[in-house]
Amino acid sequence: MTEEQRSPTGKPMVEATPMDVIRIRIGSFALVFCVAVLVLSFVGRLWWLTGIVVVIMAGIGLSMAFAVRKQKRLGGGPQSRG
Repeated sequence: MTEEQRSPTGKPMVEATPMDVIRIRIGSFALVFCVAVLVLSFVGRLWWLTGIVVVIMAGIGLSMAFAVRKQKRLGGGPQSRG
């Protein structure tokens, strides 16, 4: 079991940052929406919209990948012994 870190005020600190959790959750929802727009733009032969959506999806994917990488680097937090 890992030792829990405490802030200077004595409160327990968590290793996961809320911004990383937000990036992963909202990013996954945005990717589903982008896939739907991508399919519709491809079927409708709107190549300019297809290109824009692909660029947006790449940005969202990179943001999510960096958030997951940061969480893995921070560690898994306290581990249960049960």
